[in-house]
Amino acid sequence: MAAAATTEQDQTIVIRPPKGFAGLGLTDLWRFRELLLFLTWRDIKVRYKQTLLGAAWAILQPFLTMIVFTVVINKIGRVHTPIPYPLFALSTLALWYYFSNSVSLTSASLVGSSALITKVYFPRISVVLSPILASLVDFCLAFCLVLGTMAYYGFAPPVHALLVPLFVVLAGLMALGLGLVLSALNVSYRDIRYAVPFVLQLWLFASPVGYPGSAIPEKYKLLYTLNPMTGVVEGYRWALLGTDHVRPLHLGISLGTAFVLLLGGALYFSRAERSFADVV
Repeated sequence: MAAAATTEQDQTIVIRPPKGFAGLGLTDLWRFRELLLFLTWRDIKVRYKQTLLGAAWAILQPFLTMIVFTVVINKIGRVHTPIPYPLFALSTLALWYYFSNSVSLTSASLVGSSALITKVYFPRISVVLSPILASLVDFCLAFCLVLGTMAYYGFAPPVHALLVPLFVVLAGLMALGLGLVLSALNVSYRDIRYAVPFVLQLWLFASPVGYPGSAIPEKYKLLYTLNPMTGVVEGYRWALLGTDHVRPLHLGISLGTAFVLLLGGALYFSRAERSFADVV
């Protein structure tokens, strides 16, 4: 018995950092699902805490942008659409702001939760995932405005409007892939937070949010096709309004980009996670 006890006391346990996707802690993410819900609820409350208009910002942002687009693109630029332009632009702006706000918030999520990251262990991916889930609340509020606009113009959605959630999920997955990369980079390079809003603003005008694909000149068709958000926006607009077409090439590029971003972002995040607590 004494020899057995001595043997057990002499055992050495070596703890090594996980490799590959194991570093993401996906198993722990399910175990800590209540923490994910808490972080999501925290993000929702923080976003509208001590604000003058509260959740109305989720509606004002796409609504005011729609007015600008109507004046600049529709009236001055004379870009015409098969349906009333305010409905055309507003419907897609709701999706775009869900995507852009998710990317912007996730890129700064790790630095914003530095006090929590440096104190206790939990799956860090939950910090990146919670802003994307919280942004769904904004999308639902903006989508209510879209439904009201459809009712105002007497526009009935087609049957394939049931596919709208699939394109919303695709936009969220693309935002998650970008968020994994940008949030990890922002831990080491804090100027990422200045570059992200600028790039997203340019990306808005490069995507068919305020104009149909038919308005793109032929010489820019290749860049338009390679834009990974083109397939998402076109598919969403087709599902909700019945306009545009689901082009297999555009949708394939969007799906492929989302997959590559998720895969590459997960691997990079897993590798960089080892030093988060030391650097953040």
